[in-house]
Amino acid sequence: ELAELAREELTSLEPEHAELVQQVKLLLLPKDPNDEKNVILEVRAGTGGDEASLFVGDVFRMYARFAESKGWRVETLSSSEGTKGGFKEVVAMIKGDRVFSSLKYESGVHRVQRVPATESQGRVHTSAVTVAILPEAAAVEVDLKENELRIDVYRSSGPGGQSVNTTDSAVRITHVPTGLVVICQDEKSQHKNRAKAMTILASRLLDKIRQEEDQKRAQERRSMVKSGDRSEKIRTYNYPQDRVTDHRVGLTVHDLSGIIGGDLEQMIIAVTTHFQAEELRESGLE
Repeated sequence: ELAELAREELTSLEPEHAELVQQVKLLLLPKDPNDEKNVILEVRAGTGGDEASLFVGDVFRMYARFAESKGWRVETLSSSEGTKGGFKEVVAMIKGDRVFSSLKYESGVHRVQRVPATESQGRVHTSAVTVAILPEAAAVEVDLKENELRIDVYRSSGPGGQSVNTTDSAVRITHVPTGLVVICQDEKSQHKNRAKAMTILASRLLDKIRQEEDQKRAQERRSMVKSGDRSEKIRTYNYPQDRVTDHRVGLTVHDLSGIIGGDLEQMIIAVTTHFQAEELRESGLE
């Protein structure tokens, strides 16, 4: 009787045991120092003209709604409008608990397949946007020396009302050693635009250093797992088939409106689990 009870208990505990072993292995992996950080999200139109610009708006809203569901705050830092609606690019800060940890695998090319509103023949077009997730740079991590910066101030162009366009409030900062350029013109105040541009520049610079280090490591171990190669197509959003496919993990979900509406948790967990398994394999902890 007692042995039978023990056997039953053992059977019920085995799955829990496997899960605990997995958790311990994950705890043994080296910590990503950026996991706790806020992020700068950059979404840019790639191939596909006006349709790509419209998809930039969709992808940005998708992340903004996901952020909202997590209780995070989203602040647009800069945006540039497309010719027929949408955006050529949107840059925003997302602040909250462990934002980088959740979003770090979202960098890459996001491809959309759908019939544009302007298409009379009903043909499906393929366009793409690139997403970059940059950990927010703390002042101590990036030393932006004044003598390495070229700061130009000029008059804003585009929408924004008279007050934006009649004062020299737009700011362009060039980091001379790397050639990185950041432009901010959304705010009426030159001071605010300058502060936002410095935030974006510091984070892009930190990301550049991080990518270079990752590439060095990747060459050493012949793996592109963590290099965050942004030229790589990571996900396809297919409207006629109501599906979203993540190409890295081979996951297809038939709920496009839900995902575009910000319900990204399932995708993010699947991708994170995949990369954690890769790391365990590489570190010999598997």
